[in-house]
Amino acid sequence: MTNSHHRPKVLLLAEYCDPQGNSVPLVGWNLSQALSYLADIHIVTQYYNRTNFINAGLIEGKDFTVIDTVTNKWVDKSLRWIAEHLRGGANKGWTTVMAFTLLISYYFEQQVWQKFKSQIQHKEFDLVHRITQLSPSIPSLMAKKCDKEGVPFIWGPINGGLPWPKDFDAVRRQENEWLSYIRNAYKFVPAYQSTRKHARAILIGSTCTWQQMDSQYYAKCIYLPENAIAAEQFQAPEVTCKALPLKAVFIGRLVALKGVDMLIEAVHPFVQTGQLQVDIIGDGPERSHLASLVKKYAIESGINFTGAIPHQEIPHRLQESDLFIFPSIKEFGGAVVIEAMACGVVPIVMDYGGPGEIVTNTTGYKIPMAPKDTIIRTLHHTLENILADPQSLITQSHQAVQRVNTLFTWQQKAAMIVQVYDWILGHRPDKPDFGMPLSEIPAAEKTLPHKNIVMPVP
Repeated sequence: MTNSHHRPKVLLLAEYCDPQGNSVPLVGWNLSQALSYLADIHIVTQYYNRTNFINAGLIEGKDFTVIDTVTNKWVDKSLRWIAEHLRGGANKGWTTVMAFTLLISYYFEQQVWQKFKSQIQHKEFDLVHRITQLSPSIPSLMAKKCDKEGVPFIWGPINGGLPWPKDFDAVRRQENEWLSYIRNAYKFVPAYQSTRKHARAILIGSTCTWQQMDSQYYAKCIYLPENAIAAEQFQAPEVTCKALPLKAVFIGRLVALKGVDMLIEAVHPFVQTGQLQVDIIGDGPERSHLASLVKKYAIESGINFTGAIPHQEIPHRLQESDLFIFPSIKEFGGAVVIEAMACGVVPIVMDYGGPGEIVTNTTGYKIPMAPKDTIIRTLHHTLENILADPQSLITQSHQAVQRVNTLFTWQQKAAMIVQVYDWILGHRPDKPDFGMPLSEIPAAEKTLPHKNIVMPVP
């Protein structure tokens, strides 16, 4: 059906996809809009995204289809209510939520198949690509059905399954991640094996998820992290000199796994001497504990809790900063790290999970995973070296910006994915290889216009 000059026609499954959302829904939206420049896509999403799609200028029936679950809305709401209560409150228990989301996704894809079965059978789409859900724990009922009809099914990027660090089991319990103790149970859910067997290509967002994939499927796997930024929204200011005091920033939920207590423990001597100022942007159940820690060290004048701020203010707050300190102990993605780097802010992250794969030794600092006291000492020593030579940040800042603009924009990500489409559809002989982690080599030559790309929420 296709040739090398033909835009592929893609049925894009994006159960979570919302221009007004955050996290996974916003990934779905931004990726779908970037792909729309290089492929003829038709998005299939949940009914509750309809209004925001229309407000963003998309036409129902032409650009997108919603799966109307209104008649079973009580099932949807009931399952989500159960998941939210089992997780132990907002900002906790993501593994628990994923387990119950699985049931909703099965129903969603069953309805997708009923609606598009005839078009798939008649080869009206060159391929079917599921971009959300992101979790590898949530397989697809569509993979086997598409394969049977001779229409390639692409899955991903998928990312998840990052183990809890062994030295932080108390934090695991605090986060109410009780299902993570039996995480491998998802391998026994319906369609787990068939999704992996029948998908023509699998985009994998992290080395951890790659390692969890059965090696028999590696030939169809491509490493490609799911997060990116809208380049026009995150710009780095021109900086030629760094002087004390340096300004550091943290952005994220104030929950135990983000490690903000370790940040405060590591920075307080430098705040006391006036060498460093810190903004903590975000809110959550740990805020009162963190504030008491700041009070303990009498550094209220040097550490500012801003609370949550409007999303559009994030680039400005980053542009005012020199360092982005993000000691999260379990971060499988790390979109906020990409945002910071795009603004020229040098990151200090844990060398574990997504941030450790985004940051290189030339673009920031990576703290090895270790017991809490060791992390605090290493972070303190890293800051000590930086404060002794603040000018060294300028080169790292420039390289951080270059890495993001080369590899982590939505336009670049869409171009990478279209290379996968070309491979699957026989327009290139070799499987794309972007490096793992992503290499410094530009992945695509096309420069794409910007369209409806929305700033992610940390």
